Amino acid sequence: MIRNILIIVIAILAIQSSFSQDSEGQLSIDSKSFLEDTDSYDPLTPAKAAFYSAVLPGLGQAYNKRYWKIPIVYGALITPLYYYSINAKSYKRYRKAFKQRAAGEQDEFYNTFSDQSLENAQQVLRRNRDTSLLTFVGLYALQILEASIDAHLLQFNISDKITFDPKLMRDNVSKDNYVGLSLNLKF
Repeated sequence: MIRNILIIVIAILAIQSSFSQDSEGQLSIDSKSFLEDTDSYDPLTPAKAAFYSAVLPGLGQAYNKRYWKIPIVYGALITPLYYYSINAKSYKRYRKAFKQRAAGEQDEFYNTFSDQSLENAQQVLRRNRDTSLLTFVGLYALQILEASIDAHLLQFNISDKITFDPKLMRDNVSKDNYVGLSLNLKF
């Protein structure tokens, strides 16, 4: 199985390198015309999308005209903030009770939890609170990255002239699986 995957990777690299340059190492005519075509490619578009997403979450997705992603972005960002709020409130309650008990006062968990249980609860709630905050920061960065990558892919030149289709086939006689490749060129 690993040998088959290695063969596929080598074949893809060989095909990619053979079609990107001609035999003299020069860019082909299609590549030159694509690089000279400034109307379809704007190198600042991904940076703008990333900047807009950094300023206001979802704005980069709107810039890319992917409006359906905006509710997903806000749902992903609101969820860790919600759990941060819950864990922070609970942490403060348990911390207050622990301090009251240490001062010799009666707290709201007097007959329910021991001193060790209050301390363990504080540690768990603090860890959950911090994890929620880190999750928010990670998702915030992820939505910026997503907007930038989506802007890059919107400018990607898709042509039907070259198609490459890997296929998984089965030999009916030996019942072995093998990988086949189909490469189609249209001129």
